[in-house]
Amino acid sequence: MLQLFFTVAFSAVPLTLYLPPIRSLSFFVGTIEDMLRETNLYALGLYLRLRLGFSRIFRSIFHLSSLLL
Repeated sequence: MLQLFFTVAFSAVPLTLYLPPIRSLSFFVGTIEDMLRETNLYALGLYLRLRLGFSRIFRSIFHLSSLLL
């Protein structure tokens, strides 16, 4: 059991080298938050336009199908 513990522990050590330091990680998270805050307004407008477009498409499809019946 001790051998299994050491095997898992030493195989996980190289994975810690891939993690960035906390200082650069917090800068990255701050940059992502700023980007999301700036694009939120554009995303809302895009969502409303897509919703309107799909509603018009489905309305015309259902209107045509009701005429055929």
